Amino acid sequence: MRVRSKRSLSALLSIGVVTIAATIASAPAASAVGGPCWGGGTGSLGSLGSMTGSLSGSAGTGSLANSLPWITGAPNGALPVLTGRTKAIEMVTGPGSPNDTINRFNVSGTDLGIMWDNGLSGVDHNVLMAFGDTVGDCEIEGDDWRSNVLFRSSNTDFQDRLRIDSSPKDLPNHSKEIIPGFGIPFEFTTIPTAGIAYGGVQYIRFMSVRTWDEPGSWTTNYSALAYSTDNGENWDIDPATVRANTPGLDIPGIPAVSSINENFQQSAFLDGGDGYIYEYGTPSGRFGKAVLARVPGLEIRNPLAYTYWDGSGWSVNSDDAVQVIKAPVSELAVQWNDYLDKYVAMYTSADGSLVIRQADHPEGPWSGTQTLLSGYTLPSLYGGFMHPWTSRTGNTLEFVATTWDRYNVIYMQTDLTGMKMASSDSRDRPDPATTGEAELLEMRMPAE
Repeated sequence: MRVRSKRSLSALLSIGVVTIAATIASAPAASAVGGPCWGGGTGSLGSLGSMTGSLSGSAGTGSLANSLPWITGAPNGALPVLTGRTKAIEMVTGPGSPNDTINRFNVSGTDLGIMWDNGLSGVDHNVLMAFGDTVGDCEIEGDDWRSNVLFRSSNTDFQDRLRIDSSPKDLPNHSKEIIPGFGIPFEFTTIPTAGIAYGGVQYIRFMSVRTWDEPGSWTTNYSALAYSTDNGENWDIDPATVRANTPGLDIPGIPAVSSINENFQQSAFLDGGDGYIYEYGTPSGRFGKAVLARVPGLEIRNPLAYTYWDGSGWSVNSDDAVQVIKAPVSELAVQWNDYLDKYVAMYTSADGSLVIRQADHPEGPWSGTQTLLSGYTLPSLYGGFMHPWTSRTGNTLEFVATTWDRYNVIYMQTDLTGMKMASSDSRDRPDPATTGEAELLEMRMPAE
């Protein structure tokens, strides 16, 4: 079923107030409404900030202008210049991006950028990228906000750059919202958390956000699968795949609320190459553990076909699911890496850093952490997602990350030389920002 939802400007602004306020914490909210629409060179708050006074809604209340004390102008597209093994290559989206997403797609600010191989052949073989809450023209009512958008990329010289080829559009030069959700009450936004292809079909697991709560926490209505049979151009939501997190949702055909559902409000997909799709699940918010399920690829939309890792094998009883990666795990991504000869799990840690763990098997055991990019170096950092073709590049790992202060996605690269860890090695490695190995030298403005 394909559905649309309508949101009023006041509702969107209410979400923005609470979401932006949540970013004061060391780990910003997973996705935010209205992020980059805060003005021009004069330092004004722009189209959102000009609406002073009390803004109210089911998510919270407050003065929007007073909620943004650290923002003094529009995003400038400045790229961080870093020492150490991790480098910022270029901006993927927004001001300063070689992809010119503002003029080509009316995307001036967005986050996440979850990537997966679409599994197609020939000219249709590319990487799909799903983004979270997105804004465009800050001069119009509502700032052209969309819950999510999708880009496609096919360049094979991705060690040096990430180029966007196309995007599903609803108007010329305008990326459309691909997954609007069911349009139920208190469904403020629908944020992609994982993507995968199987048998020529594209799948996105997304979460429906009900409220933004304390910093680093939010409450979801449900998570669900959306699928596309035309390379991401159009998407349908399957009600049978809904994992309800709130009772009483008015969605026909959804399964009953189950105790396991809260642990699968956010996900990471892994194609095991054995006919199974592995799905790592975490609760809504940033503080939960990761559990693991698997399902035959052809049965991905059948909730009864999933089995759960119980510590020694795969159980049909979801209550047997055990922790595979200890809390806190946030914005998790998992894939195989040829150079390390290990599965790699990347996620945002408790201190707002991007870390990885390594394992010989999808269920672990998982090694201690290694910090790729420190939250002390880039304190507004979150959401690292690996390029699916990164194993082709030898000793480098390519990924994207978001920083709140520019609310756009940066393309990053890490030198993996000497980083291989035994899965049995549980010792966390020191943060390179605390050892002096990595530091921020400057923010480099893009060339005119």
